[in-house]
Amino acid sequence: MASAVIRGEALGKRYRRGLVSTSGLLRDSLGRILKSPLRSLQRQKQETFWALKDVSLEVKEGEVLGLIGRNGAGKTTLLKILSRITQPTTGWAEIHGRVGSLLEVGTGFHPELTGRENTFLSGAILGMSKSEISRKFDEIVAFAELEKFIDTPVKHYSSGMYVRLAFAVAAHLEPEILLVDEVLAVGDIRFQKKCLGKMGDVARAGRTVVLVTHQMNQIRRLCHRTLWVHDGKIQQQGDTGIVVSSYEQSMRSLAESLPTQLKRKSWKAQFVSWNIADPSGRQTHILSSVGRTTLKFYLDVNEPISHIVHGITLYDAERRIIWGWAAYDLAFVPGRHELEYEFPMLPIKAGAYTWMVSLWSGSQQLDMSDMAPDMLVTAESYQHPRDEWSGVLNVPSSFNVRQISGLHPDDK
Repeated sequence: MASAVIRGEALGKRYRRGLVSTSGLLRDSLGRILKSPLRSLQRQKQETFWALKDVSLEVKEGEVLGLIGRNGAGKTTLLKILSRITQPTTGWAEIHGRVGSLLEVGTGFHPELTGRENTFLSGAILGMSKSEISRKFDEIVAFAELEKFIDTPVKHYSSGMYVRLAFAVAAHLEPEILLVDEVLAVGDIRFQKKCLGKMGDVARAGRTVVLVTHQMNQIRRLCHRTLWVHDGKIQQQGDTGIVVSSYEQSMRSLAESLPTQLKRKSWKAQFVSWNIADPSGRQTHILSSVGRTTLKFYLDVNEPISHIVHGITLYDAERRIIWGWAAYDLAFVPGRHELEYEFPMLPIKAGAYTWMVSLWSGSQQLDMSDMAPDMLVTAESYQHPRDEWSGVLNVPSSFNVRQISGLHPDDK
C-alpha cells in the first residue's frame, strides 16, 4: 500500500487587507492608532479574511490529485503552503520527497540569469548534481523549443517562452512531487497538449502530481482523485468523475435557480424547462447509466401556431455537436406542451452536456434556448482506462479471444 507523501491537517491562512484611511496619509493613520488603539485593533480584525480554513488532505505516493474550484476559492493558497512559499496561519503540512513547483509564470527563475543558468540553478535547488542536470539539459531545451534563446537572460523572454522553459525544467528534472498551478493557460494549444502528454508520462512513472486547473477535461484525463475547494474549505473530495460532475452542476446552479426565460406575452411560444424521466417517478438532470432514457422538454404556447419546425441539438462542454434532430409541420394550441424523446440508450462519456432546442415558423425564429441546467453524465465508463484514448461514445461491448485454426504448414 502506497504511503502518504503529502499530509495537511486543519490548514488555515488568514490575510489582512490593510487599514482604510479616509485621507490616505500615514500620519493620520498613526494618529488614529495612538488616539484609540482598541478601535484601531478592532478595525484590523474586521479587515482580515480567511483564504483557507480548516483544510485537511492526504496524497499518496504516485497519486495524481486534482484541485478544482472558482477563482479565489483558495486553491493557489493551498499549493503555496505545500510548496513552503507561505506559512499557514493555523494547522500544519508536511511533504516527504523532492518537490518541483510550477505555481505561476516567473516562480523560481532569476530574471538576470540565462535560460541555461536558471535550468542548472533549478536542478541544484532540487538537490540534483551538475552531471544529472547535464544529462537532461538537451531534452529540456528541445521540449521548451528554446534552442536559439537558451543563453538569453530570461527577463527578455515572453510569457509563453518563460512558461515553456519553466514547465520543461519542472517536468524533466525528476522531482518526486510535482505541484502545478494554472500555468498552461499561457502557452498555445499545441504546447498545452504537449505538456499534458508529459504530465501523463510523469504520473505513469509513479511520481506524485497535484494539479490546479479550470480545464475539467484535463482533470478528467489526468487525475485519479479530485478535491473541490469552495470559499477556502473542502466542499467535496473523492472519485474524479463524481467530484467534477458535482462541481459542474454547482457552477450552473445559478442558471437553474433563475427563471429559464422572462415571460413576455408578445412571444408566441417558448421552452421553459426539461428533465430526464426516472422510472421511479423522480425528475432529474443527471444521467447515471447508458441504458434506455426518456427526456421531456416543456413548451409554453401563447397563441395557436402551425407549420412549425422543431430542432434539437446536444452539445458537449467544448460546444461540439454530439447529436441533432428535427421534426417538421407541427401544430400547437395555447397551453403547456410536453415534447418527449425516447432513446434506447445514450452512450456518451461522463461530463457536462447542453441541450439546445428551437422552434421555427417558416424563417421566423420563435424560440432558441440552451436549456438549463446542463445534463450531467455520470455513467460508468466502458472505454479505455486512459482518457486520451477514449472518445465521445461510451458503448458497452464484450471481448473474446479464441483460436480458430492451427499454424499454417508454411509457417512452420
